[in-house]
Amino acid sequence: MITLRLDPQLEKYINTMARNLGVTKSELIRRSIAEHLAKLDKPSPWELGKQYFGKYASGFSNLSADRKELLKDKIRAKRK
Repeated sequence: MITLRLDPQLEKYINTMARNLGVTKSELIRRSIAEHLAKLDKPSPWELGKQYFGKYASGFSNLSADRKELLKDKIRAKRK
């Protein structure tokens, strides 16, 4: 069993949402925690595809990660 304190505004929101969904506050909190933890276990879209982003069109695999630095380099090269 876990006991926790909630700020009054969050508790009021939980009460309202539980009433609207027709479930108990405990059930709403259990579902919310389970859903949040399930999301933490899944890799993000970035993690799933980072080896492909920008890799094939330009020949550079780091365009999305280093875009700002690459843009600065291009601007510096034009000014020379």
